[in-house]
Parts: sequence; structure tokens; C-alpha cells
Amino acid sequence: MFARWGARATRLRWRILPAVVVIAVVGGGYGIGVFDATTQGGYEDPGSEAVQARQVMQSAPETAAADVIAVYTAPAGQRADSDEFAATVQESLSALPDASVSNLTTYWDAGAPYLLSDDGRSALALVTLAGEDSSDTQAAFDEVKDALHVDDDGVQTTLTGTAPVQSAISDQTKQDLFFAEGVALPVVAFLLIIIFGGVVAALLPVLIGALTVPVALGILRLIAEFTTVNEFAINVAGLLGLGMAIDYGLFIVSRYREERASGALVDDAIRNTVATAGRTVAFSALLLIVALSTLLLFPQDFLGSLAYGGMTAVALAAIVALTALPAILRVLGDRIDAWRIRLFRHRSPEDAVARTATFWGRLADRVMHRPLLFAAPILAILVLLISPFLDTTFGSPDERVLPEDDPARIATEDLNQRFPEIGRDDIQIVLYPEGDAPRDASGVDDTTAARFADDVSALPEVEAVDRTSPPDASIVVLEARFPGAVTDRPAEDAVDAIRSLEPPDGVEVLVGGVTALNVDSLDAITDRLPLMTAILVGATLVLLFLAFGSIVLPLKAAVMAAVSLSATFGVLTWIFVEGHGAGLLDVTPQPMEIGVVVLMAAVIFGLSTDYEVFLLSRIVEAHEAGASTATAVRTGMIKSGRVITSAALLLIVVTGAFALSGIQMMRFIGIGMMFALALDATVIRMLLVPSVLKLMGRVNWWAPGPLRTLRRRLALDHTPTR
Repeated sequence: MFARWGARATRLRWRILPAVVVIAVVGGGYGIGVFDATTQGGYEDPGSEAVQARQVMQSAPETAAADVIAVYTAPAGQRADSDEFAATVQESLSALPDASVSNLTTYWDAGAPYLLSDDGRSALALVTLAGEDSSDTQAAFDEVKDALHVDDDGVQTTLTGTAPVQSAISDQTKQDLFFAEGVALPVVAFLLIIIFGGVVAALLPVLIGALTVPVALGILRLIAEFTTVNEFAINVAGLLGLGMAIDYGLFIVSRYREERASGALVDDAIRNTVATAGRTVAFSALLLIVALSTLLLFPQDFLGSLAYGGMTAVALAAIVALTALPAILRVLGDRIDAWRIRLFRHRSPEDAVARTATFWGRLADRVMHRPLLFAAPILAILVLLISPFLDTTFGSPDERVLPEDDPARIATEDLNQRFPEIGRDDIQIVLYPEGDAPRDASGVDDTTAARFADDVSALPEVEAVDRTSPPDASIVVLEARFPGAVTDRPAEDAVDAIRSLEPPDGVEVLVGGVTALNVDSLDAITDRLPLMTAILVGATLVLLFLAFGSIVLPLKAAVMAAVSLSATFGVLTWIFVEGHGAGLLDVTPQPMEIGVVVLMAAVIFGLSTDYEVFLLSRIVEAHEAGASTATAVRTGMIKSGRVITSAALLLIVVTGAFALSGIQMMRFIGIGMMFALALDATVIRMLLVPSVLKLMGRVNWWAPGPLRTLRRRLALDHTPTR
């Protein structure tokens, strides 16, 4: 099947190449507007109790949370509560567009002491923006942010709150995407020149990436027209689109040069390349797409967005590699080795293969000679790396994902210090009459509300309870304080304890706030993790059986991927949560964002099986040709060792550029990917997997007879056509 496709792609090359270029240009042009079509937010389960509590509060202006908190500071020697200062600020605030602001509360209107700093120099204005979702509020913020700044040299204005922080994250995300690709592409091109020894061959994988990413962004923008897409999906699409396109291009170009070096004619070399390396690319891409599709199981829009971006990028990378690249190879023929670098002119492809064969052959001989001596200590070290993850903590992204010098982060941290009543993340308890729409409710009786507040206050997990809603509000909002941080166990216990209370007769009670959002998001994800795991393992078993004809090899691949994934999260916990080396890496220790953890689980599992496919394809190829297990493993390592490590190195460069991001969430992903790739392509794939294969011997190739017959009927054998 794949051999026939390779022949067809070479025959239709002059139709395929112009079509791919046109699609890339049109898709890239349309994709330029992708940033305007995407949003921030979507980290919570929209059907959770905490989100419902927030929606009920937002339904009434008097209880709606502020999207922007403006801090106005008077000049030295003056006070913010003076009539002169109040007149200056209020005159500026009167210019706010009514269509963009649903509620405005200032110190000078409300007279609330907690809106004035202890030194009397600063006072707050709380702004609730109009809009149904984060896209609307961000658009409203763009309309009002200039008007919120007082046009007076003596007044200092700083803006914080959800909208300014999200705006800062959005701006940083755009910068990081262009910076990462600008750094990665030249380095990748240089490494490819070293790997291939020439410019033309090196540029082909980069060209595949250049044809993939613009179209991926165009499709992502189209998807954003119909559903919510988080801005981080753009980074994920760029990272995976560029990285996988380069990897797939590397595998195909390397196999083509190998076929030509063995004496195959150009057409035969392309057909055999697509039948082997192209077939492997298709299976590995399908595995990664299935892994990313599991993100759609979760209710968070953030994860769905990342699934769209990742699946689109990987699918396009594989399609372009299997269509445009064979066509380009047919056009170039032997000119693929043109423009060889002087340093490498003495090196033919045959010489490179011979030298790498010596290294990988010696390594394989050592592993085959003492497999247990390699496997046992490696597994012990991996268990040690996994251990920190057992005690990790999870939380939601906040201002700490921004660089320490970002104005929005500085303003938020300053607000939390100077206005503790505003910056506190208490548990929010919402009460409204049962069966009534909150906006139209007549209100909860004050006596009933007070009695329920006493019940909450009596809980041992709660330190104090305050009523924060106005007396005449249709909704009663209580705030419960708890000991420790919002992600600590005492805070979670307080949420559980409040939710276990019996609500008053005729009253609906909803518990929200940051801790409740974290608890609900974590519950929503853990409830679906077994299904995600079942799909990942099931897809691995089915696809790798179809690829290799064994039941044992897919099981081993799934176990190895799980070990690699767990070790990566252990290292990330040690750095990003426990704070070891945080100063060196310029990160702020904080709980893991559970959505990002699930994303990385899908990507790393997919990439781990991806490299497994490339190694096993050459091992199975040798075994089906009659080699013993030990010989097949040795042959597979010699044939694929250099390519796999080169591919991992290139993807490390691409993901490493994202590790330089100003957004800590992207830095978490970048560093995690770098470690996972380095671990997987070296220790796991080249030492642990071969040693386990040797120890398992003939068992590796077992499969029930009926399944073997099915596979043969599907014509999915490895043997290339000569």
C-alpha cells in the first residue's frame, strides 16, 4: 500500500508540489489572524459547581467580581482620600465607555476602608467589564485600559486583575512564538547540515516544517470560528508542527539516501523509502494524533484547544512529508547531495553509515552481552526520578506564570501585599432562593443567611466567615477563610466540609473560589484519566500490532512510555514545585497546572511511542528477514540509532526554544519536553529497550494465529519492493 503511494507521489510530482505551495501560502495568509481569533481562559470545568457559583455572582452587578483593579497612588505628601485627588480620579473615570463597563466601584463612592491602603496614599477602583466570556472581556479591556489611566503627572496608575494579567499573557505568547521559531530554525538548519553533510539535503526537513506550520495556523483560525480556542494552542501547533515535520523529513530523507547508497534506482529508492520509513511515519503520526485526541475527553476548553492545535499540526506534518517530500526527492534525484560543505566533502553517505554502524554496533554488542546489567540500574534510577511526582501539588495559572519584571505581575503582587482584603483568595459561598433565576431572585432572608454563616464558621476547617454582598443584593455571598495557601490540603478540606453542609430550606448553595475551582478541575480530570489511559494503551496495542505483528512489543512500548513519562514529571516536580534550581532557571516554584500535565502526558506518550516505532520498525524488518532476536536488535540499533538521536536532538532544539519563553507554563513544557526527549532517545530507547528485548527473546514476536492472518490480509508487511 505504501509502496504504491510512493510510486504515485513521484508520478504526480508536478501536480503535488504546486498544490502544496499554494495551500501553504493561502493557509499562512489566513492564519495571520489566528491571534485575534483565540482567547485566554478555559482552564476550568464549565459544568463544575465552582464555575456555576462564579456565573451566579457575575449575573448581578453588585456581586460580580472585578475584571480590572485600578490602583491610584497620590504624590508624596498627599492622601488618596483628599477631595482634590478624588476629583481628579473620578473625572478620568467618568470617561469610561458605558458599553464596556457593567459595574464600577471606587473607594470614593463606596467609602469601604479595605479599598484604601494603610498609608492612605493609594485607593482602588474595581471595574467589572461587559461581556459573556473571556473574549468579550478582553475586547472590553482594550477599550477601557487607556481611560483608566489618569492623565495627571501627579497620579500614578497601575492596573491588575484578571483582564490585565490575561492581556499580558497574550502579548507574551505572541512574542514567544516568533522568538522560538526564530531561534530554533537557524539552529536546526545548522544541525541538519552537520547530520547530512550538505545544504540541499539539510534544507528538505526545514522546508517540510515551513510548509506545515502556516497551514496549521490557518486551520486553527478556522476552528476558532466555530469553537473556543485558547492562545496556547498556537504555541503547541507551532512547536509540534515544526518539530514533527523536521523529524519526519529527517527519517524519510535519511532512508532515501540509504536506499540510494545500496544501489537502488531513484524511483525504486523513493518507493522503498515510502514503503518503510513513510509507513513508519504514518503509524507514528497516527499514534500521536490518537494521544492528542484524548485531550478532547476532558471538559476544559483549554485542553480541547490544545488537542485541535496539536492534532492539526501532526497530521499536516505527516501529510506533507508523505506527499511533497517524495515529489521533491524525485525532482532532485542525486542532486540531494549537492552543495556539500567543504568540511564534509570527503564524507560520502556510505562513510557516514559505516562510522555510525561501528559505534552503534559496539553499543549493541555490549547491551546484548549483559542485558540485565544495563536494565536493572536504569530501572532503579528511573524509579528514583519518578518519586518526587508522588507528592506533587496542582493549581491554576495565575500572575506567577509571567516574568518577574512584567508590570501586570508586579502590580498584582503589590496589590496582594498592600490590600490584603482584596488579594485574599477566600472560599466564596453563594446563596439564592431555590428555583429562581439569580438575577430575578427576591433575595435570601438575612436571618437564614446569618444562620448558615454561623454553620460554616463552626466548621473546624474554617477560620472566619464574612458577608461581602450588599444588604439589598438579590444574591448573598459569604467568604470563608482557611489556614494555609489555596492549594494546600487544609483549603481543600474546607471546601469539602462546606459542601457537605445541609443547605437551608428553599435556598440553593454553591461553593466557589480559587480552591474550589482547583478541586473541581482536578476531579474532572482524574475522573476521565482511566478512559484516557485505556485509549492510549488500546491504540498503542492495535496500531503497533498492525505495524509489527506482535502482541508483546506493543505492551512493552506502552510500559516504556509510561516509565519515561513518569520520570519526566518527577523531574519537573523537583524543579517547578519543590524549587530545586528554580533560581538558576529563573522560575517561581508553584503548583503544577493540571491541564498542562495532561497535555504533556499525551504528547510525551505519543513521542515516546513515536521513537519506539522507528526503532522497532528496523528491528522487525531484520527479524522478518530471518535474523535472530539479538542480531535483529543489533541491526535495528545500527540502522536507526543515529537517526533517532539526531531526530531527538532536533526536536530538543525546537522545544528548547520554548523553554526560553517568558511564560512559565511554556517554560515548564519546554524543559519537560527536552528532558523527556533526551531520556527517551538515549537511555530508554538505546539501552533499556534493547536489553529488555534481549531478555524476552522469542517471546517478543508472539501473536495469536488469527491476528497474524488478519494482518497479512491487510498487506501491512515490512518488506520493501526491490
